[in-house]
Amino acid sequence: MGDARVVRIGRQPATTHAEISHIGLRLFVERGFDRVTVDDIAAACGIGRRTFFRYFPSKNDLPWGQFDEMLQGMRDHLASLPRSLALRDALRIAIVVFNHIPPDERQYHRERMTLLLTVPSLVAHSTIRYASWRQVIADFVGERLGIAPSALVPQTVAWVCLGVSIAAYEQWLANDDASLSDLLDEGFLATRDLMLLDEPQRP
Repeated sequence: MGDARVVRIGRQPATTHAEISHIGLRLFVERGFDRVTVDDIAAACGIGRRTFFRYFPSKNDLPWGQFDEMLQGMRDHLASLPRSLALRDALRIAIVVFNHIPPDERQYHRERMTLLLTVPSLVAHSTIRYASWRQVIADFVGERLGIAPSALVPQTVAWVCLGVSIAAYEQWLANDDASLSDLLDEGFLATRDLMLLDEPQRP
């Protein structure tokens, strides 16, 4: 495909998370994740290695985009939902919103999730990210139930939510016409009876 640096002549360097992520994802798809180096991505973006590492701690983190900021957004969204909303419905709504994809990001997100669910090195790295995601769920469940987030029930609910989400993503990636939001909603509605949790009465 030629020297990536030649392609960048006359263009401004890519210096945002989104731009660097998009270029990196395209290289991963075209060449294969393991064949692309940080130097390759930096050259294609017109930036140096040091700049790349200001945005992403490692190559493995690039497909995740701004995941930490998104997790904080989900935590804030969960906290903003009214107490009158059943716990299982609060989780369903927040997770569907968390996974909302703008139309112009849809193809990039499909590429991102295909990599995260199929590349062995990324699957292994994902355990760290999934743990952070589950912790947001467990913290919310623990707070609503008045128990420690590390207790069995919050941790179990967090794992169930992760399982539903991954199952929905697998279905979405297998069907170009599918709606991720609809699949997530359907998956969580199918597990409603698994999360009939009694919350403590509040004055």
